[in-house]
Amino acid sequence: MVHRAFRLAYDGTNYHGFQRQPTVTTVEGELFAALGRLGVFDGDHRPSGYAAAGRTDRGVSALAQTVGLKAPDWLTPRALNSELPATIRAWAMATTEPSFHATHDAKRRVYTYYLLENSIETHRIREALPALSGTHDFRALTPDDDNTTRTLQTALRVEPPFIVLTLEAGGFPRQLVRRIVGLLTAIGRGERDDLAAVLQADTLSGPDGVRVAPPEPLLLRDVVYPGLSFDRDTEAATSAVDVFEQTHQQLATRARVAGAIHRGIDTE
Repeated sequence: MVHRAFRLAYDGTNYHGFQRQPTVTTVEGELFAALGRLGVFDGDHRPSGYAAAGRTDRGVSALAQTVGLKAPDWLTPRALNSELPATIRAWAMATTEPSFHATHDAKRRVYTYYLLENSIETHRIREALPALSGTHDFRALTPDDDNTTRTLQTALRVEPPFIVLTLEAGGFPRQLVRRIVGLLTAIGRGERDDLAAVLQADTLSGPDGVRVAPPEPLLLRDVVYPGLSFDRDTEAATSAVDVFEQTHQQLATRARVAGAIHRGIDTE
């Protein structure tokens, strides 16, 4: 047996988040079921040495979710994909020390949010971002009560019709990324200009509360482990590219049809 970390990419649209739950379909639940069918563990508890980099919410997707476990030498991304559903693809792996912990050893987590430009003034968001960067207590932007201080790095680029927001930190309290996006969306639409007050607030509720942005445009893009090098499994990565290209084409076609309906009704 060896200790390994695997990179997982998944489309979170139809999953109730990452963490295994007893009554709904989750990414981790599908992962454990695949490992069980491969005979890696019996399915009663967790695989030996198992940990995951993070728990993405329902509807959130990932490019580089990372899980570590004690595995037989033959367990490669290719082998794992043979039992995973197509919407979850392993595509790279690294051999780790037995002490490796995918949660605690992650130094940086990088999330990207694709925000439609509709009715949003990009310059407002660009001007607000520096105030969010740096070390802050984000207690007003998460339901968590403890460990809410984070050092945040932010970036923005425009890829019409999207504003692409990137948020990077050592870790994120619950809903923090989506509430930051919700706050920036309101700022971009001219609905609020109280960013400084939000960062100083103990709690926000009622009309002052910050809405949670939808989960589907959110992507866990990277998890950084200093000193750990992941080897791309060419066959597994090619399989993942094919799967997500097909998904991209299907959704692009559906978007085109919806746009035609919208334009047709609007011109009547």
